[in-house]
Amino acid sequence: MSDLSINELRRLDLTLLLVFLGLLRHRKASEVAVELGLTQSAISQALKRLREIFGDELFLRRPHGMDPTATALALELPVAQAVETLRGALGVARRFNPAGANGVVRVCALDAEQAVLIPPFAARVRAAAPGLRMSVLPLGRGEAVAALADGRADLALGFLWDVPDWLSGQRLYDEGFLVAGRPEALPEAPAISLNAYCTAEHVLVSPAGDLSGIVDRQLAALGLSRRVVLGFPAFLPALSAVSASGALVTLPARVAHAIAPAFGLVTAKPPVDARRFPVSVFWHRRNDNDPRTLWLTNEVLSVLEI
Repeated sequence: MSDLSINELRRLDLTLLLVFLGLLRHRKASEVAVELGLTQSAISQALKRLREIFGDELFLRRPHGMDPTATALALELPVAQAVETLRGALGVARRFNPAGANGVVRVCALDAEQAVLIPPFAARVRAAAPGLRMSVLPLGRGEAVAALADGRADLALGFLWDVPDWLSGQRLYDEGFLVAGRPEALPEAPAISLNAYCTAEHVLVSPAGDLSGIVDRQLAALGLSRRVVLGFPAFLPALSAVSASGALVTLPARVAHAIAPAFGLVTAKPPVDARRFPVSVFWHRRNDNDPRTLWLTNEVLSVLEI
């Protein structure tokens, strides 16, 4: 038997090797067919292909069964080792051991998710996988999608109105809004009238530091407006600014519940129906069956159960 060419190797597949090892073990095609869930015809076709590839009869038919040739016996150990190596590699690919894991987990998240989700998520990861480190990338929607596409990020937390078909995701919760301000700025908390809302000064949070947002568009549809006096790209400085003035800030409800009390602020329900939005965890579809990604995603979901 000569060394196999690339073309001959290409003709081999795992089923052929399993049939070969099965015939060595059972010496009967019918028993191999039962073991592998194949028809006897399929076993015969597999044996024909094996004979062509190796240039040897491999198994000789006898009244008691099939006797392996010297070539078949010589191939038994290396073929069995190759199958076991592949079995082990597949097993490793399907397992993830957090306790022994190392490396960096990169998560895209803007400051709302940084404040609400990242701290408990990072704590869970640290407790179960002390060898992992986490890097949070403060990327907006388009940049986060690009980071997932080129492998710069493992996960993205937040919301996307248009999700590319190559992204997978799991909805975490639907988010609404609350208004936060000093107690004297919200004397009727947890309520505020539309007139009081429109006449107050406002701080607006936008990744771009804009001075107009979704609430302003909804007010405009009612023929109303509010006065935004300060724009911030993040919630912490916005809340700090509100605590130092009589202004109000409209922000995601979970952020308000988590942080506003630390600044001495109270909250109220907005007098306009600000559209709710879904917060999800996203990952690239190529990692749908990656055990590390599946574990990380499950840890994010577990945060909501705390």
